Amino acid sequence: MIEKELKGKKFVASYSGGKDSMLSIYRAIKAGLKPLCFIITYNKDRNLSWFHGVPKGVLDSVSKSLNIPIWLIETSGEEYTENFEKALIKAKEQGAEVCIFGDIDLEGHLKWCSERCENVGLKPCFPLWKEDRKKLVYEFLESGFIANFTVINTNKLDDRFLGMTMTKEICEQIEKEGADICGENGEYHTFVSDGPIFKEKVNFKLGEKIEENEYSILPIKDI
Repeated sequence: MIEKELKGKKFVASYSGGKDSMLSIYRAIKAGLKPLCFIITYNKDRNLSWFHGVPKGVLDSVSKSLNIPIWLIETSGEEYTENFEKALIKAKEQGAEVCIFGDIDLEGHLKWCSERCENVGLKPCFPLWKEDRKKLVYEFLESGFIANFTVINTNKLDDRFLGMTMTKEICEQIEKEGADICGENGEYHTFVSDGPIFKEKVNFKLGEKIEENEYSILPIKDI
């Protein structure tokens, strides 16, 4: 939920490249908040974003299409929390008052994100919090966003969905297999390449499948 009194305030968003962070950002913009920048944690050992594995070239293309700066938080796992807070401080110094997060109902995520904001004096905002997961997936798709499945946890979901473009029909198939339709339990990750706040579709390609422990991954690559 986005409080009415936040309208007009500048925000920094914790951006992952995936559908939930993008939907939360879209809702914030529709509610009248003003995007200052997005921040994304970047694994400096692998030269990819943490969790969703987006390379810098593709992030640059996203930033250009959205006309919003994306700041890379280059960090190791040990410095992750400290460097995240440093980025929030920088955003606050440039006028941000709010930080937008795409979390839905994982209490541990809510606590961690809220603590980071409280430590630096920003207001945390969770536009999707405690809403129905299926309705959020449908809202994302009905809004016109385009996303591909780039990571599948094969302990929870068959990797035949890997690389597919998200549709209601495919998401319903995922649900029928007993997995969460929203992937909130770690079943899958997505990459969003187009939608109502993009000026143009982000060009990227998917590499050859990689298997790492229980994960099947199609690497996101710049064209």
